[in-house]
Amino acid sequence: MATFTFPTLSLSSSAFLSRGVSIGYHRFLNYPRLLPLKCSSSEPETVMPPTNWTHKLIAGVAGIGFLETSYLSYLKLTDSDAFCPIGGGTCSDILNSDYALVFGVPLPLIGMVAYGLVAAVSLQLSSKKLGFGINKGDAQLVLLGTTSSMATASAYFLYILTTKFSGSSCSYCLLSAFLSFTLFFVTLKDLGLQEVYKQASVQLFVASLVILTLNTSYSNSRSTSSSLAEIELPYYATEITTPSSPFALSLARYLHSIGAKMYGAFWCSHCQEQKEMFGHEAAKQLDYVECFPEGYHTGTKMIKACLDAKIEGFPTWIINGQVLSGEQELSELAQVSGYNKSVQPS
Repeated sequence: MATFTFPTLSLSSSAFLSRGVSIGYHRFLNYPRLLPLKCSSSEPETVMPPTNWTHKLIAGVAGIGFLETSYLSYLKLTDSDAFCPIGGGTCSDILNSDYALVFGVPLPLIGMVAYGLVAAVSLQLSSKKLGFGINKGDAQLVLLGTTSSMATASAYFLYILTTKFSGSSCSYCLLSAFLSFTLFFVTLKDLGLQEVYKQASVQLFVASLVILTLNTSYSNSRSTSSSLAEIELPYYATEITTPSSPFALSLARYLHSIGAKMYGAFWCSHCQEQKEMFGHEAAKQLDYVECFPEGYHTGTKMIKACLDAKIEGFPTWIINGQVLSGEQELSELAQVSGYNKSVQPS
């Protein structure tokens, strides 16, 4: 209830008696004026709470994760190698393994969507401008569900990393796990212990759903590629037994002189037959590129030269910028390359 305070005005009765009862208005102005009224309330004033810094922190961490997963998604979609400051080749093997796909969808792409959602919701919470007709409680529930799923997936992948890729290192995997756990624990802190207990069933449901989804995806992947999973081919050199004709030897030298290249794999029977066409001596003159010099096993990628040339099958010839797939007759190679020496095939 409001109270009003008036200043006390003290006038002695003798002052009135000595001056008489007739006091002019101009004389009255010489006395002190009333001070302005002061209104005070007995009810406490409402103080606006400071901006919740946790929402800005969540948005910043999610932004870093969004940039990382965007980079990895680009590499996955363009079939490019990742720059791995720690782990080297093992990092690329992990990022290109069967575990980098969930029902055929690249895992970084899923992570990019999750990080983007967390960042968007957190920014709206920090600015107190929620869209789509949702309130603060609903937005916090979305954050809790999303970060719970991300933390569960990260824990699952850390288990895969230590059991399926023992001795390997993946800096991007570890960074993503760190960011996911950070988002999860900061979200818990923002909700408070009491609210976390209330939503424990939601977290358990989300975690169970994530684990079930990942297990189902990888079980299907292993069943469809079980034959490939058992392939382990160490590199071995092949021997060419046929002799070389004068034409084959001359053609091989000419192909070498113009920079023509033959791309193949040590286990490819058609590559072996192509070399047999040239013969033992001529095959040594060819610019042959072995795409799997370290052997082949599940997840192994071709060397950079074969990837840059976009080789899709073996053997593949690239002559004067023209791509020839499969075995080629020597006469066809001579025609494509522009070979017109006096020695012709018999």
